[in-house]
Amino acid sequence: MTGQSPAATPFDAADHRFSSSLSADEFKALFRGHPGGVAVITADAGDGPVALTATSVSSVSAEPPLLIFSISALSSSADVLSRAETVVVHLLDATDLDLAKLGATSGIDRFADTESWSRLVTGEPVFRGVRAWVRCAVIGRMDAGSSTVIAAHALQSQLNRDVEPGEAGDALVYHNRTWHRLGEHSRIR
Repeated sequence: MTGQSPAATPFDAADHRFSSSLSADEFKALFRGHPGGVAVITADAGDGPVALTATSVSSVSAEPPLLIFSISALSSSADVLSRAETVVVHLLDATDLDLAKLGATSGIDRFADTESWSRLVTGEPVFRGVRAWVRCAVIGRMDAGSSTVIAAHALQSQLNRDVEPGEAGDALVYHNRTWHRLGEHSRIR
């Protein structure tokens, strides 16, 4: 017995062919109405920093502290993230909307404003002033269609704007192709 769960076996897409499937448009329509928290992920595999905005970040386990996110193979950051040993996941609130837009805009130098970011002592690029960030070691990658799912172990974090349990906060979410702020006005009692 190796101690690995059956779910830890490699995924082989050839084993998962179905006679019918949703179209890409049907699938997108389903998730267009499902909001996602907004994060910016940065990395540097030795050939310059990259950043992208993601709504796929999810906590998986508190002990050990694990998270996952996915990245499209079409992303300009895909090559670096396929090789990076560590990443920094910036968890954003509405105050960080400009950074979310920066990471979502293609064809620009996301690190041109040298005042907005620095490097951690371990070398990873980190944006200043965000609600929170977590430096992670990449522990696994899995191809999933036209994307790659990346699993990461949290190593270090900084929380600049905490939200007390039960308080509304100022979360930034992406829903139906636009940015939204969650707060007291959106609380359902």
